[in-house]
Amino acid sequence: MIFVDSSVWIDYFNGRITKQTDLLEAFLEDELIVIGDIVLTEVLQGFQDDRDFIKAGKLFDSLFFMPMLGKKLAVKSAENYRKLKKKGVTVRKTIDVIIATFCIENDLLLLHSDRDFKIMEKHLALKVVS
Repeated sequence: MIFVDSSVWIDYFNGRITKQTDLLEAFLEDELIVIGDIVLTEVLQGFQDDRDFIKAGKLFDSLFFMPMLGKKLAVKSAENYRKLKKKGVTVRKTIDVIIATFCIENDLLLLHSDRDFKIMEKHLALKVVS
């Protein structure tokens, strides 16, 4: 199962062609893609046009949905953030630590185009699509 970060979804919906959007297109045809509530919110809130919002919503409805944040994952995310900080690494966005922790705890591969995840791949054993 593959979890796709909002960085890739945003490029995809904006028509940007990248290695990650090409992989996403291929995965949409033959892989189980997971969408989480936090990424769903992040991506959908960016749509200006109602038709695009509805079209994206229909695509997301076809994916495997998982709620992302509860007490256990919130605490584990804070622990991971603190672990990184102790190593001298500060992640720019808390939400990225939550996404990484969610993927680690659920044994999901992450498809992303955000440099913060590279740090978590190195220090937290986050598995990513390469």
